[in-house]
Amino acid sequence: MSIAAHLPRAHDLVRFGPHNDSHAVAARAGISVAAPLLTLTATGHAGWAVYAAFGAFVSLYGRMHGHRHRLHTQLAASAVLVAAVTLGAAIATIPATGTLRAGVLVLGCAAMATVASVVGDLTRWHPVGPLFAVFAVATCAETHGSGRDILTACAVAAASAMFATAIGQAGRLSRRRRTRPRALAQVGGLTVLREPTVVRHALRYGGAIVVAGALATSVGIGHPGWAMVAAVVPLSVPDTPTRLLRAAHRVVGTLLGVVVAAALLHLRLDGWELIALIVALQVVTELFVGRNYGFAMLFITPMALLMSTVAGPVDVGPLLRDRAVQTVIGAAVGIGIALLSSEHRASVLAARAEPPAPAPAKTQGTSAT
Repeated sequence: MSIAAHLPRAHDLVRFGPHNDSHAVAARAGISVAAPLLTLTATGHAGWAVYAAFGAFVSLYGRMHGHRHRLHTQLAASAVLVAAVTLGAAIATIPATGTLRAGVLVLGCAAMATVASVVGDLTRWHPVGPLFAVFAVATCAETHGSGRDILTACAVAAASAMFATAIGQAGRLSRRRRTRPRALAQVGGLTVLREPTVVRHALRYGGAIVVAGALATSVGIGHPGWAMVAAVVPLSVPDTPTRLLRAAHRVVGTLLGVVVAAALLHLRLDGWELIALIVALQVVTELFVGRNYGFAMLFITPMALLMSTVAGPVDVGPLLRDRAVQTVIGAAVGIGIALLSSEHRASVLAARAEPPAPAPAKTQGTSAT
């Protein structure tokens, strides 16, 4: 079966899924992000906002399940994301000169992706995969910190994650939402660790990050973490057609999102205005990310880039260039790994084993041409 048979069509790129109660998820995410960022800004600690933001991303887990499973999932996600933020802050203490920091960053992201993949398979969490854990390590590693900032990063991320988890349980106070039917959760036990797919997923994510990180570092521009994040995106969905579609959404959405980000970055917002815009982008992202990932990237991209300016002004041109180039590199690596995967090989073998469809019988008086 040729790759062309799996390539997404134009209508696949612009198709939207159902709303699926996404406004509730958007509200939880908006509150979870807004409260810690506004608190840090008001108290003069805007430089810690990046740590708080990744703790707040706990609100995105267990989005459509009942409160009990959401609690279990968010506690697991809290542990992983706080560890990822702490690891990133530790890497940030390594001098940026030379290749040591870049090498440690790639290996750190790969290790965290492996751990997050196993935890994700164990808890059956959603969003699937280690994307946010890798994103947290890579982003926090680019901060300008010292040894004492490691404990600060851990504490701020943990506090933010605890708040997001509490917000995720707020629906218990509403009788209507408490009794509303939810998707059944398939929570794995420790026996899931013996499944070959768990090891395969973890190794696949780790390998993709090592390759993407090495390539991204070798091109000589900044933010290699964005390539590593983009590499895991196609691998978080189950089969070749959806992986290629997810990669296309990531690339096309990012390139268009860079244009949106350029306009917003040139506004040079700071303080309350910047935080308000980031929160608004987070809310809109959650309204659409489950319906059309590519369209959501129009908001995810500027949000990620604006987060880079919370601690202070940045050089906009290289920032936009790095986001575009590194995303393309990472997506290409992710597609390559996906096409080498056992799932893709199995689908090719299954397609070859299918007998050809019988030719339609000719009817008298009908031309075969």
